Amino acid sequence: MYKTDELSQFFQSSKMAAPGRSRKKSAKPFFAGLISGVNSYSDLKKLFLDPEYAYLAAGVLIIIEIVINIIVINKVKYTEIDWIAYMQEVEGVKNGTYDYSQLKGDTGPLVYPGGFVWIYMILYFITSQGKNVLLAQYIFCVLYVVNLALIFRILVKTRKIPPYLYVIMSLTSYRIHSVFVLRLFNDPVAVLLVYAAVNLFLDNHWTLGSLMYSLAVSVKMNILLYSPALLIAYITVLGYKQTFFQLSVCAGFQVLVGLPFLLHHPLNYIIGAFNLGRVFMYKWTVNFRFLPEEVFVNRYFHISLLLLHIVVLAAAARYMWRFLSSYSKLRTMNIPAVAQLLVLPFFLSNFIGVMFARSLHYQFYVWYYHTLPYLAWCSGYRVMTRLLILGVVEMCWNIYPSTVYSSLGLHCCHLVLFYGVLKNMIKQCNSSILTVKDRGE
Repeated sequence: MYKTDELSQFFQSSKMAAPGRSRKKSAKPFFAGLISGVNSYSDLKKLFLDPEYAYLAAGVLIIIEIVINIIVINKVKYTEIDWIAYMQEVEGVKNGTYDYSQLKGDTGPLVYPGGFVWIYMILYFITSQGKNVLLAQYIFCVLYVVNLALIFRILVKTRKIPPYLYVIMSLTSYRIHSVFVLRLFNDPVAVLLVYAAVNLFLDNHWTLGSLMYSLAVSVKMNILLYSPALLIAYITVLGYKQTFFQLSVCAGFQVLVGLPFLLHHPLNYIIGAFNLGRVFMYKWTVNFRFLPEEVFVNRYFHISLLLLHIVVLAAAARYMWRFLSSYSKLRTMNIPAVAQLLVLPFFLSNFIGVMFARSLHYQFYVWYYHTLPYLAWCSGYRVMTRLLILGVVEMCWNIYPSTVYSSLGLHCCHLVLFYGVLKNMIKQCNSSILTVKDRGE
């Protein structure tokens, strides 16, 4: 059994966790002050600095973001990149072509799994065969707001980051708004779905979460970067028997969304939709501009990145296991911020994958943008250092075209952030909450 007083003391004192008081108890004086029209300085300070009040900032920002996205749609020129190609690819399926090798658009062959086809097929019909781009932009405006609500809900549950950071995260990234409402990429669709899955996992709806996660993978394969943490979560929280069941749910859903293609040309579907050897174009890379092009496209360079990814992931897996094992014991107890023990392994697993990605294109920023503030606040660095890391990362992603210095700067920030997070995780693994089990209490 876990000792509740010891666990509460951990959440009060640890840098990994927010203050261990209940929202009901702490929020009452603040709202009493609002009603009376008199707020003390400490109440106002809490409004900006106390993670306990982050839900207020989140609610206000969602409303503000609706207005901002409408203004962006109406005032900033839409830029065509992949939308027409997406429509051409799904139109081929609509016309009866189920051979992935024959499905193409202006930008090349169809390279996404079946879930992408069916989601964009819906958009194809809603937007008059893709011709009503303005309507598509408003649909992606809705997706942006839903995505923000989902990630805010995760972050609020952790009670980790201060309210002012929600403001910075929401309002400062031109690139993220652009990826959603000015480019209509499929990356934000996949990311929205994975955040929905994490929310379901936090609410203990594991089978629904697995279906949502598999749907996200079927839109774009980068979501597999979360899979190491998800596998550990299955084992530690649900046990091996349920792990097999959840993996079957994920695999079964992939078969279902790809069934028409698997029945007609299975090999072409698997090669086209799950091509791990695809070579990216050097001119679009954000993270490896400092390398010569011949090195960037070299097969041995790709293999080296994969090996480094595996080694670093293995080094972090031990601590992910400890966090998730503790989460499995604490999730039914009334302890504030226990969600941190689930969220950090998920976000870190994805972040490690981004660190060693063969290439990052500008739309890929959405893969991990909303997780960066949380990771920074789990790093153990001083606040100014955390903000500096976030600022430099943002600057690197907004330099177009990328340069030697912007790509090197991005890698440096990634390494510094990873070092801080892993070091802090190791520290937490030696503290009371993660060692109670080892003492048999």
